[in-house]
Amino acid sequence: MQESLNYSAFGKNDIRGLFPSEVYSELFFHTARGYIKWASSKLTKIGASRKPDKMTFVVCMDARLHSPELKTAVIEGLTSAGANVFDIGLAPTPIGYYGEWANFSEDLLEDTKVMGALIITASHNPSEYNGLKMTFNKQSLSEEDIKEVKEKTKEVYELSRNGQYSYYKKGWVKKPDLISMYIEKMTNSFAAGGIKIVTDCANATAGVVAPELYKAIGAEVIELYTEPDGTFPNHHPNPSVEATLEDLKKTVVENKADFGIAFDGDSDRIGVVDNEGKMITGDKLLLIYATDLIKELKIRNEVPTIVSEVKCSQVLYNEIEKMGGKAVMCKTGHGYIKAKMRETGALLAGEMSGHTFFRDRYFGFDDAIYAGCRLIEIFAKNKKLNPEFKLKDMLKPFDSVSISPEIRLNCPNEFKKEVLEEIKEQVNDELFGAKIKDIITLDGLRIVFEDGFALIRQSNTEPVFTLRFEATTKEKCEQYENALVNLTNSLVDKIKSLRV
Repeated sequence: MQESLNYSAFGKNDIRGLFPSEVYSELFFHTARGYIKWASSKLTKIGASRKPDKMTFVVCMDARLHSPELKTAVIEGLTSAGANVFDIGLAPTPIGYYGEWANFSEDLLEDTKVMGALIITASHNPSEYNGLKMTFNKQSLSEEDIKEVKEKTKEVYELSRNGQYSYYKKGWVKKPDLISMYIEKMTNSFAAGGIKIVTDCANATAGVVAPELYKAIGAEVIELYTEPDGTFPNHHPNPSVEATLEDLKKTVVENKADFGIAFDGDSDRIGVVDNEGKMITGDKLLLIYATDLIKELKIRNEVPTIVSEVKCSQVLYNEIEKMGGKAVMCKTGHGYIKAKMRETGALLAGEMSGHTFFRDRYFGFDDAIYAGCRLIEIFAKNKKLNPEFKLKDMLKPFDSVSISPEIRLNCPNEFKKEVLEEIKEQVNDELFGAKIKDIITLDGLRIVFEDGFALIRQSNTEPVFTLRFEATTKEKCEQYENALVNLTNSLVDKIKSLRV
């Protein structure tokens, strides 16, 4: 065994990197062992000790060509540590999450309890990447949890390298049909006829669930790229990049569909285009869900809390409050969003990227396939009241502002913090030609003006900054954009040159 593993792929929200230089079988094998050691210690701390042989973990993978190899390594690591595995095979990430909530039979469980999920996926990253998402006790691992798993992995690797690792009785592996269980639950929860949609599964994991499910709940479905293929031959599986939606837009318009639904690589993010082929951004989509939820709960005199992130339009926050909900801003990242939902008791949350979380009638994790069911339901409900109903009818508040697309500027990860600190030092009224009301430092910098905002934050998963701008006029929006983009680029170039 080599002296040390390469741990560079351990990030804030998950493990992710290039295969096989940064993520590889040996790393995943020992990470699975480290995860079991970490899970056992977590249970001991809360006085709920449970030996590994009494724990079962759901394992599934995305469509990437190297995912089967990595899945095998994870399963071997878990079972060699004494834990048991439900191997779901190729499946959407949210179905892995659902495994912690599903009603497995006692015969399947054999006096064990499902304690978490380990999902081999690099989500929307290109096909040469892979990764590992982990949950435990019905919660995604936090940034601190992932650091602790990393340390436990180092410990078990050292023990293994020195021949001192204590082996348990090897755990069992079973292959329950969790996808069928999920589809049955959804079909019992939704019914929506008289609606035509297009699905684009991007040759990724949604293809094994979404089209079949949406037909089962009553929608007419036209399918694009349903067959999983880890080379992603038709387009990159990232619906928040508008260029990936071109075929979906065209198919929706040509077939006079009501709207189209796209999915990312592991189906935890949704993308939507309306009947005119126009992309509906994540904050607009969240307003559709929020409008429906607030209306339903008003009947019971309930005020729902709705969480979103720093990249979202101020229109979203204002409208939620105006309709009678409570809007909460949060850092970007599915782990942060889920934690904020728990903290605030929120029933709904969403991000610009298309991560959408329902705790109303659901379990609170990000599930694009479920989000699609809710959108189909909302549309069908409104179409019954008004046969001419369109999704854009719920988005009129956005007509009052000009909003930039998400802008991505390359910056090596090791320079991001320094660049952001320099920007904070240099931003002022003169730079933007407008008075700065506030600077929100929750996640990067959200520079707030009377008529809009300028935002820059670090991507959690890629060596880029993401930027977004909003103002009451297009000219002002472009003014804010030019100022911050030019400043950022100049500072990145400056710091790069100093490091040469």
